[in-house]
Amino acid sequence: MSQNIIKDLRAFLEILRREDSLLEVSTPVDPHLEIAEIHRRVIAQGGPALLFTNVKGSSFPVATNLFGTAHRLELAFGKRPQQFVTDLVKTAETLMPPSLGKIWEMRSLLGQATKVGLKKVPTDRAPILEACQTPVRLSELPLLTSWATDGGAFVTLPLVYTEHPDGRGHNLGMYRIQRFDDRTTGIHWQIHKGGGYHYHAAESRNESLPMTLFIGGPPALMLAAIAPLPENIPELMLASLLLGEKLPITRDPAGGHPLVAHAEFAAKGFVPPHMRRPEGPFGDHYGYNSLTHDYPVFHVERLYHRRDAIYPATVVGRPRQEDFYIGDYLQDLLSPLFPLVMNGVRQLKTFGETGFHCLAAAKVTNRYPREAFASGLRILGEGQLSLTKFLILTDGEIEVTDFKRLWVHVLERINWQTDLFVFANVSQDTLDYTGPSVNNGSKAMMMGLGKEPRRILPESFHGELPQGCDKATVFLPGTLVVQGEGFAREQDLPARLAHCPALSDWQVVVLVDDAQATTENLQEFLWTVFTRFEPAADIHAAATELRRFHPGLTPPIIFDCRLKPWYPEVLEVDEKTRRLVDGKISDILPPRYR
Repeated sequence: MSQNIIKDLRAFLEILRREDSLLEVSTPVDPHLEIAEIHRRVIAQGGPALLFTNVKGSSFPVATNLFGTAHRLELAFGKRPQQFVTDLVKTAETLMPPSLGKIWEMRSLLGQATKVGLKKVPTDRAPILEACQTPVRLSELPLLTSWATDGGAFVTLPLVYTEHPDGRGHNLGMYRIQRFDDRTTGIHWQIHKGGGYHYHAAESRNESLPMTLFIGGPPALMLAAIAPLPENIPELMLASLLLGEKLPITRDPAGGHPLVAHAEFAAKGFVPPHMRRPEGPFGDHYGYNSLTHDYPVFHVERLYHRRDAIYPATVVGRPRQEDFYIGDYLQDLLSPLFPLVMNGVRQLKTFGETGFHCLAAAKVTNRYPREAFASGLRILGEGQLSLTKFLILTDGEIEVTDFKRLWVHVLERINWQTDLFVFANVSQDTLDYTGPSVNNGSKAMMMGLGKEPRRILPESFHGELPQGCDKATVFLPGTLVVQGEGFAREQDLPARLAHCPALSDWQVVVLVDDAQATTENLQEFLWTVFTRFEPAADIHAAATELRRFHPGLTPPIIFDCRLKPWYPEVLEVDEKTRRLVDGKISDILPPRYR
């Protein structure tokens, strides 16, 4: 497996080419809908990275699906970053008290640490400065329109660099960019993330915020922008760690932010205060069509690019897409840090099948009463983990990555009177529309503690369902998936289900629009259940009793996971695009990838 230093995108493409993991497509393709649909079909088959060399309306080739398998991520980074993080944690745990012997043992780690950071290179050795557009013509870039419902063309692998106006560090984040015209774009700064903090600070002073949009560069740069790091850890340092050497940067001859020397494109400009413009819709990673909202506007003053620049892109949508594999890799990389930064947390997993933020699970210690609860609060207060909607906790010797085993383990042990906590009226992920309004919603924490089970879970159902329900499927022991009338017609159906005598032995009943689709596999179950309910509104029980300000529940517990009228529509490929790609796919893809 390659352990090479991959300085830029084309070096990675060359590795993929040698490994027979790159398909070059010379057939003319359109960045408007066509490339995205081809990409989706290839990733569904576990296919290769794609390099489109004949792109309508642009002289720049487009590379997609760069990280769409675990194998390609290992080609990009090898085992070195994981080993470094593991060694770092081990050192932190064993160094104190320090001694000459312990310091000598960590000499290799110290040697690696000296390679982490930034290094300045002269402007004449920085490929990013080979070409510069002024005035800027963003229409010449092959930005993708991925879904027919999208509000326009978007940069889908944007690397947005900002600095705090008070000089308190930088942020490199991935915030979607909608092209409005040749010189302006939207900037989807969510309120919970670093770039949004920087803009808020500048706007509160009535100042514009300088911004640099990088596109492409070392694979390390792309992953660092996505990583769920605490706000005080600089993303460029993580990029350097992933790269395996100091990240080359160079001076911008026109002033302002430094430039990543080996980026493919760098758009320099500013975001003025108090200016908003409608942005969206956009088919997002939850699998739904996020709606139009007002967001700040990025004004581009100059565009640097390599002379032979390659435009990298991705396509998001209903899991699993490319971001699923990236997210899993980052979790594996950063997971050794969780016990170090969150005392009592032994293992943590966020589930990409739900878009990551909708569901997480953790193995925690529970040495004294409710220690597990304290660990859960710690998770829900940590950086991007604070966006978690549903958190499952256990102190059992079980891998939390195995959802089916974990869920059964928890249902066997949960005390519904004391072990389900719902936190209403809290902040929610901007892209999660299950709450009453944007950025507002609720969270739930569910605990299954102790060595011994409390109950034996039922595994078959033969009873009679109430009116309005026509199908019941056992997905897991103790969990029954029931198909019922739509929410708009039968809003009181969860209450009737909770009081159905035939369901009294079941711990959880999941109410859905389509039981067959929901139970087709684990992916469909997780996506349907956890992206379509809001804990404070959609959890019901046979009885609820308030004790010491805590609602104790009596099962069955009903999760109402039907689509609600205010939810955005589920992403589907439009028929026109489907037919268009069907007609030319044989010229583009070998049979095994169609």
